[in-house]
Amino acid sequence: MLRRLSVKNYAIIRELDMGFGEGFTIITGETGAGKSILLGALGLVLGDRADTSVLLSKDEKCIVEAEFNIRGYDLEELFEKGGVDYDDEAILRREINTAGKSRAFINDTPVTLGVLKELGDRLVDVHSQHQTLLLGNNMFQMRVIDAYAGTSALFREYTLAYKSYLKAAREYEAAAESAARGRADYDYYNHQMEELAEANLRPGEVEELEREQELLTNAGEIKESLAAAAAALAGEEVSALSLLRMARANLAKISGWVADAAELEKRLGSSLVELNDISYEADRMNDRTVADPDRLGQVTRRLDALYTLMQKHRCNGLDELLARKKEIEDQVAATSDIDERIDDLKKRSDMAYSETLRLAGELSAGRNASSGSLASEITAMLFKLGMPHARFSIRFVSLAAPGASGTDRADFLFSANRQVQPEELSRVASGGELSRLMLCLKSILASSSGLPAIIFDEIDSGVSGEVASMVGSILADMGKSMQVINITHLPQVASMGSLHYHVYKEENDHSTITRVRLLNDNERVTEVARLLSGSTITEAAMRNARELLKGN
Repeated sequence: MLRRLSVKNYAIIRELDMGFGEGFTIITGETGAGKSILLGALGLVLGDRADTSVLLSKDEKCIVEAEFNIRGYDLEELFEKGGVDYDDEAILRREINTAGKSRAFINDTPVTLGVLKELGDRLVDVHSQHQTLLLGNNMFQMRVIDAYAGTSALFREYTLAYKSYLKAAREYEAAAESAARGRADYDYYNHQMEELAEANLRPGEVEELEREQELLTNAGEIKESLAAAAAALAGEEVSALSLLRMARANLAKISGWVADAAELEKRLGSSLVELNDISYEADRMNDRTVADPDRLGQVTRRLDALYTLMQKHRCNGLDELLARKKEIEDQVAATSDIDERIDDLKKRSDMAYSETLRLAGELSAGRNASSGSLASEITAMLFKLGMPHARFSIRFVSLAAPGASGTDRADFLFSANRQVQPEELSRVASGGELSRLMLCLKSILASSSGLPAIIFDEIDSGVSGEVASMVGSILADMGKSMQVINITHLPQVASMGSLHYHVYKEENDHSTITRVRLLNDNERVTEVARLLSGSTITEAAMRNARELLKGN
């Protein structure tokens, strides 16, 4: 239930604060006084979009705040989804700063506009005059039928199943399309994979082969250098080792006389050991180094093959080529497994479709079973609303495939005259007839929608007399099960409210400001009399106003 609405710096409202109670609340005022502006402010805090044009003063921000009691409406999950701590008292606030930037809050917690709107849609149904266009909307028609038939929960279950089916169908179609492309490339990638597999690639192989190629290419020069080095160290003629042995022997002769000579002899001994080892290793290296033209040819051909593969696959080295080989293997494997995956996706899509059809069948059965009594009830209400010859019926048309509302499309058929067969509502009903029809439908929705509040913006336009009294009675009856707020110009309707607000303009030399006042009993008599007689309030109008208020 809406408890309070506070508005600052919005349109022609400088500041106002309105309290609301249970039951049926009336709002009246002169044309242009700002009644619809109140709805605009409420729409803002319920999630409608806005810009700086809503600011009365461009130097101050606009703040709209609405306080609701939401106990018993099962909104805890929605609060958790929006990241807001739940409380039975919910305060929604919207701020528009001077730059046009909007901020939204629920219980002082910042939220996105989407979260605010989702909550707002669960709290208030605002009916403006242009909403009669919904009567031609199939989803709205189905909403009314489901509300009456008690299939709203089943419809929500169907909606989830239908969305799951659409998702599964999209995944299957995308996979099938991808498979078609994959199969076209399969032979090409499979050939590449086989070619790379036959190459028997090995990490580090190119570097090893390049080093071996360099050794084989320069084997002759390497052997010559090793042989010369060995000869210099230990040749049969004069060699480094023979000269060092001679030097060591001479140092040994004098070591008994010269103490330092013994140390030098010792050092030469160490050098002889190291040079003997070097000479031995040079001989071994020389023996191992072989000029092998056949092996050189093998190495060269292997390197050429590896270079060709790297160039073909645009790789800068063997590591990149190995990574590319893995990519191709994965791609071929994925293509090989795609048929199994597609079969799995097809089964999931078919199962989701079967579940969608099952729920759609239950929906259709429930809707068809109750549509006759719904049409009779609406026809009876139209009779009370001054349309004695009106006929209303519902026609279901089967769809070729499941849609957002099921496997049916509903057509609301209407005729206001006895001699005219009912036709599609949007083609034959006048504005006044559409308003009365919408009131009937909203009355049915109100009893089953579970919404805390509904607001009507002149739903009673175009009627008068007894019909106006019946409109007021319907609205008052709705107010017994939910909070109903109605903007009206009709005295018969205004007299039935439990609370009555008057909207008026306050003008001075510089500005025009909208204000709202809660009327006491005497002020209500005067306001109803004004609605009866216009700007000049007569004594007869006052008597009639008292009678109307007394009767309610």
